[in-house]
Amino acid sequence: MSNSEHNELLSRVTRFIWGEAALLDAREYDAWLDLWQTEGMYIIPIEEAENYAEVLNLCYDNDKMRRDRIKRFQEGFSISSAPPAITVRTVSRFKIDALEGDTVVVSCAQHLVEDKFGRQRLWAANLRYTLTATDASFTLKEKVVRLLNSDGVLNSFSYLF
Repeated sequence: MSNSEHNELLSRVTRFIWGEAALLDAREYDAWLDLWQTEGMYIIPIEEAENYAEVLNLCYDNDKMRRDRIKRFQEGFSISSAPPAITVRTVSRFKIDALEGDTVVVSCAQHLVEDKFGRQRLWAANLRYTLTATDASFTLKEKVVRLLNSDGVLNSFSYLF
């Protein structure tokens, strides 16, 4: 891949991930669900692993679990989402880790500020996306959110990372 092709791909994946962050901050969860492939996985591991299916995770969501989680947020059945937190996230340090056919693996960093009950908390995470290129953009095959303190004391979350 030439430098200009690499830079164009990096620009496209950056815009996609920024768009995903904007959807999450706006709590536009139905639009966020539309970004996913049916077989896609949303994972927040407690520790790094070769196979996240074999270890304990904070989230290990397939399509059904993603939809169930969103339904609880939207219908108020989750005690952690009443009231919902307001979030602002900054995503940066984008790097293409792998490219094979129409699949691209991208890593980046995220700072998320949560405001709830007049209190703000800051969360930092390393993100890894596995995306599939489409004619118009990308779809999510996997998103792994590595919270810096995932093995520490965590409060309940009323949002997605």
